This record gives sequence, C-alpha cells and structure tokens, in this order.
Amino acid sequence: MIHKTAIVDPKAKISSSVIIGPYSVVGPNVEINENSEVGSHVSIIGKTKIGKNNKIYPFSSIGNDPQDLKFNGEETKIEIGDNNKIREYVTINPGTNGGGGITKIGNNCLFMVSSHIAHDCKVGNNVILANNVPLGGHAEIEDNVIIGGNSAVQQFTRIGRSAMIGGMCGVVRDIIPYGIAHGNRSVLQGLNLIGLRRKNIPNKEIMTLSSAYKEIFKNENLTENLNSLSEDLKKSDLVLEVFNFLEKDKKRPICTPFSK
Repeated sequence: MIHKTAIVDPKAKISSSVIIGPYSVVGPNVEINENSEVGSHVSIIGKTKIGKNNKIYPFSSIGNDPQDLKFNGEETKIEIGDNNKIREYVTINPGTNGGGGITKIGNNCLFMVSSHIAHDCKVGNNVILANNVPLGGHAEIEDNVIIGGNSAVQQFTRIGRSAMIGGMCGVVRDIIPYGIAHGNRSVLQGLNLIGLRRKNIPNKEIMTLSSAYKEIFKNENLTENLNSLSEDLKKSDLVLEVFNFLEKDKKRPICTPFSK
C-alpha cells in the first residue's frame, strides 16, 4: 500500500506487499522487496536495493550523495539485506568509485536513531548501532557487532565479529573479533565474554581464546607475539579467526590494551 501523498517514481521496483507512508519520496532506481515498510517522510533515492521485511522509520535518508569531496555524481549503489530496522533520522550513503562503488548492509541489523553509515561501508549481519553512532567511510563491521551510543568509528576502521564497543568511544584502531573496547579513545579491555556465552560457545573454547588473548597482548610487541603463538592455540577456530584478522592488514593500527 502506497499512501496517496507519497511520491514514488513509476520506474521504481516496489513489491505489491510494500507499505510506503505519507510524504515519503522514492526515486526511479530504487528496488524494495516483499513485506518491507517505509514510514512517513522517508527519502530513498539513488541506485538502492532493499530486501525483504525491512522497517524504515520516519525521516530516514537512504541513497543521497556520499559526503566525500571526491564524489562527482558517478553512479554507485546501496544494497540492504532482509529484516533490518532502520530507525528515525538514520542516514545511509552509497559508495564511491574509489571505494568499490557500493555500501552494503546484511540482515537482521538494528540502526538506532541518528546513526550514520557512510560511503563504501560494509556492515554484516545482526549488527547493532545505538543512537548517534556514525560509521566513517570504508569502515568494515563484521557480524554480531554492538556499538554503544554516541560512539564514532573512524574511516577505514575494521571491527571484528562479535566485538562490543562501549558508549561515547572514539574508535580509531581496528578491534579484534570478540574484543570489548571502551574509553575516550578506544582501548581494548578484554574479550566480550557475555557475547560469547550468549552464542553458546563452550567454556573450553572460551578459555582457549582467553589464553591466546593473554599471549597476543602480553606486551606491546604484537608482531613478535603473533609469530610465537603456539600451533596448539591456533587449532581453535576462534583463535584462528583473531589471528587471521590481525594478519590480514598489517598496515592498519590495532586497538590494544596499551592503546593511547
């Protein structure tokens, strides 16, 4: 059902089961799939594809130009998966040519009021951004990450799977999978033990990850600690995921217990 005051371009691909509320605007290159709901006063433009069962609340803006001075109007896109909740005043920008041309969001995410997903971000599944959380351009947020209110993620930052960021935190270094970080500038405080237990990870595996954590961050010489990490510890899938995350991009700064 499309409200009579909504402006929906006839070229837009809108499933018959989609609800679009009063005074919303939908552009010609937009695709919205089954059972999604768009509230009042929402703007969805650009080359934007939205999956099934999403709920977009009033005054959200999706698909407007990236906030990047290098952007020259080239055609880039946004892809949003299924079952996401996009709350009031959320803004999501498309990609840029310099970042691969796409901003991509997975499934089952919750983006609370006034959160922002900048150009070329990659956001996984089951991610929660609390109120007023901005992601800078090119940020990569893996599955099951939770970011507390009023925290800000610097451009190009990676946050590993199931990590948790406290509120009012400036995230300027990559956060390992399963890590927990907070502070005025992010400092690694340990592992997200509550998150691991909620996922029903066996205690034996959590203890192995904890042992690896202590070895990796026993001092500030991260490279040497990774090189000396025992093969027995790396037999754990959790440990190997953290190890591979740290090895993947050695040019990126890593959030550690010693971060300043």
